[in-house]
Amino acid sequence: MSDKGKVQTMRESRNILGWLGMAEEFSILQDAQKHVEEACKTVGFFSEAVNAFCKGDLNAKTVAIAKVYESEQKADVIRSQLVSALSEGLMLPPDREELLHFIKTLDRIADWTNGAARLLGFIEEKLPDNVLKNITTATELIVRSTSKLKDAIIAVSKNDLKKTVADCEEVDRIEHYADDQKKTLIESIIHAKLEPATLLLSYQLAEYLESVTDKVEDAADLVKVIAIRSK
Repeated sequence: MSDKGKVQTMRESRNILGWLGMAEEFSILQDAQKHVEEACKTVGFFSEAVNAFCKGDLNAKTVAIAKVYESEQKADVIRSQLVSALSEGLMLPPDREELLHFIKTLDRIADWTNGAARLLGFIEEKLPDNVLKNITTATELIVRSTSKLKDAIIAVSKNDLKKTVADCEEVDRIEHYADDQKKTLIESIIHAKLEPATLLLSYQLAEYLESVTDKVEDAADLVKVIAIRSK
C-alpha cells in the first residue's frame, strides 16, 4: 500500500473511532439522566426535611433526612456504574476525561445535599420565622436548578442544542439568585438571637445550600460544552 493509501486508511480509522466514541458519549449521557434523576430525588427529600423542620415536625424531618442519605447512596452506585462503563469504552481519552469530570460533578450535587441534610439534622433549636423563610427560599432554588439541569441533560441526549443551552442558561440565572439568597439568609441568621451552636450550624447550612446550586451550575456548564462540541 502506498503512503497516501496508508494515510487515508488511518484517517478513516480515526473517523470510525470518532463516530463510535460519539455514539458511546450519547449513551453515557442517557445513563446520566438516571444519575441526575436520583440527584433530584435527593434534593426532593431534602426539601421535605426543610418543610418538616419549618412546621416543627421533628419525626418527619428525621425520616426525610434518612431518605436523603439513602438517595445519595443510590447516586453513588449509579456514578460507579457510569465510571466503569467509561473505562471499558472506545471513547478517546479527552472525551472520556470530560465525561468523567461531568459524572463526578453530578455526584457532588447529591453529596452536598446530603451534607446540608446532616447539618439540618443537628439543628434542634426553633429558628425565627425570617430565617426559616430564607432557608425555604434557598431550598426552592436548589429544586428549580436541579430540575432545569435534568431538562438540559434530556435535551442534549436528544441533540437539541437550542433547548440545552436555554436550560443551562436558566441554571446559571438561578445560581445568581442563590448567591443573593445566601447573603440574605446569612443576614437573617446574624441578626437572630441564636445559641452559639445553632448560629454556627445555621451559617454552615447557608454555605452548603449555596454550594449545591454551585455544583448544579458546574454540571450545567459541562452539559453546554458537550452539546456545543457535538454539533
